[in-house]
Amino acid sequence: MTDSPNLKKIRDLLTKTYGEMGHAAALCLQEWLSGEIPYAYPEILQRHLQEQQVPLLFDAFWRILPFGTGGRRGRVGYGANRLNASTVAMSVQGHCQYLRQAFPDRGDLKVVVANDVRRFNDIAGTYRFLGPDHPLLGTSSRSLAKLACQIYASNGIVAYLADPASDSAVLTTPELSFLISRLQVAGGINLSASHNPPDDNGIKLYDQFGGQPVAPDDQHLVDVMAQATAINPLPFEEALKQGLILDIPADLHEEYIETYVKVYGGLYAPRADVPVVYTPLCGCGMTTVGAVLKRLGFPFRVPPHQDADGSFAVIPFKAPNPEVPEATTPAREFADAQGCGLVLSSDPDADRFGLEAKLADGSWYHFDGNQMAAILCYFLMLDPLGPRRSGLVVETTVTTKLLGAIVKKSPGSMLVDDLLVGFKYVADVLRKLEHTGRYHDVVCSPDALVLAAEESHGVIVVPTIRDKDATPACMYLAALYQRLQGEGRTLLDYYVAILEEVGGYDTVNRSITMSGAAGIARKDDLLASLRKLPPTTLGGQAVNEIVDYWDEARFGRFVSETDRLPRDVIQYLTGSFIITVRPSGTEPKLKFYCQLLPGSQPSQVRGLELFQQARAQSERISRLIYNELLARIGLSLSEAALWLPDLVDFDCKLAFEQKTAVELREKLAQGSFADLAPLLDWLRAQTAAMTPGADSLPALKAPVACLLRAWSGDLAQTPLLRELETWANL
Repeated sequence: MTDSPNLKKIRDLLTKTYGEMGHAAALCLQEWLSGEIPYAYPEILQRHLQEQQVPLLFDAFWRILPFGTGGRRGRVGYGANRLNASTVAMSVQGHCQYLRQAFPDRGDLKVVVANDVRRFNDIAGTYRFLGPDHPLLGTSSRSLAKLACQIYASNGIVAYLADPASDSAVLTTPELSFLISRLQVAGGINLSASHNPPDDNGIKLYDQFGGQPVAPDDQHLVDVMAQATAINPLPFEEALKQGLILDIPADLHEEYIETYVKVYGGLYAPRADVPVVYTPLCGCGMTTVGAVLKRLGFPFRVPPHQDADGSFAVIPFKAPNPEVPEATTPAREFADAQGCGLVLSSDPDADRFGLEAKLADGSWYHFDGNQMAAILCYFLMLDPLGPRRSGLVVETTVTTKLLGAIVKKSPGSMLVDDLLVGFKYVADVLRKLEHTGRYHDVVCSPDALVLAAEESHGVIVVPTIRDKDATPACMYLAALYQRLQGEGRTLLDYYVAILEEVGGYDTVNRSITMSGAAGIARKDDLLASLRKLPPTTLGGQAVNEIVDYWDEARFGRFVSETDRLPRDVIQYLTGSFIITVRPSGTEPKLKFYCQLLPGSQPSQVRGLELFQQARAQSERISRLIYNELLARIGLSLSEAALWLPDLVDFDCKLAFEQKTAVELREKLAQGSFADLAPLLDWLRAQTAAMTPGADSLPALKAPVACLLRAWSGDLAQTPLLRELETWANL
């Protein structure tokens, strides 16, 4: 292809601005403009060749969207470092070639293809310069799933797809895992970005056991994907006629539901007079969580407009993530109006769950993943009125240590607690138990599983489903809530009682979100600093031991390049807490976990005070650690900026600290606003970049409250101060 003047100019700018990485981006851009990449839309890329789009072009082409924890996930857009029909098609073609190599003697290869509700609407306005109509707008998980089926079909691989004739049918992640096992197929994929914002999407790959592959199998998959040959999808209708795309048998969905009906086993009769609220957060959870709750007879109500909607329009921040407390604000308001004291939730692909419970004073409490895991573990194993199960509990190295303490109190029970982060490692434990009856020192059948849990709001309770499933958690929590209502107790009372019996553990997880190539470089530099100059103290405590999972002498040699990322974990043990640092495998984040340990002597503090004391301590430590980590790369944040939600990018937090906070103080001192509403409008406009396409104000209440506490003396007589304090819940 002959260079156009525009392309030459942009290529020179990329190289001049970004050096070698910019040169690599320019070469990749040129390849995508050549017409040799399927679904690349070179005519649209030509419209990108403007000087002001150089940062976008660099980020879209400086690398191929990486294969992270079980697949590819990222922003929908044009280019190699985006999720689009090109990157999906090449991933699926690579999967086809991988399956042919992995099963050379299997002529009837079959897979299951799942998808959630996502639909790309460019909420962030990234492609506004292209006008109101361009090919990616409207791209959905469903349309990508259908494309995947066409590619499997062209390779002679049969694809099971929910209701092939529909453009809106969905299949959840846990039901995908169930179907792979039940249909005994060679694997599967899911088109979903889980709990990410609506402008993201992804493709996750599953093995024949219903889990995601671990190293070195995933490395083989990545290598084959990199060499994917020409893509020639079979037309969808033709593939249907040839029997290469099949509907999922309806009786198997019924089997999925009955699996949990059997597990529940009539534990408690559901109470019709104690309703609960369940929200799928605009995802596809009604097909699994909702179906099982309905079959069991739990009276649940769904907030308006929270059924399937790929834009997540009514979800605050458009963040359909049960980990984000604000995500269920509308559901809690609906529950108040309905007289319900429980809000259950699941994310768009229904593998993660959330829990909010109303307290005696009418306020709501948001439970984190570790607290819910502890509640479920105690309920299943130690609660005198619970199932009283004994057996196997599996958790990752960053999940609450409360689980281990509970297992110790359950006679005959076993614990696996040293796993790397990700449910694919849980699936690997179950696979090894299934085939050898042993995982390290644990000897049992996978049928001994009581609970596998991860801090990221995920559990499984049956060994035939090998990825997170919100269904059993919601089922058991609804039952426990109804029982506690009869006892005059709340779920927080229940959790506090666990701490009193087992110990004052607590865990706070934080994320330092840093996007783009510069963010990746920062994360890499930070982790390199921790290894080059290991800290001797953290959070005011001496570091007694450092556990680095890259230590090959301790944890074995890397078996593949895909083994390096999940093992990029460093753990610091002090006398009072454990700090674990790792980069996310699916999002642009550096994550760290502060696991508070109880003292050697029983605490003299009891009840709610025990819980509040532990949480205050772990939150204080986590804020200290946040800045201690940032200091490794010459950065820091003020106390107010640290109160911004972790879904907000670091650069946006810094802009809030250095610009918005400074100007807010000036405007308050000068009396620039006569009423609160214009002031809030100004704040909203100043911080719009924090939460693209969504109202940023809910994210500002905690940091503004922090600022007002600091300014109260100087600005005591300032008009609007009291109104602003009331708005910030101060």
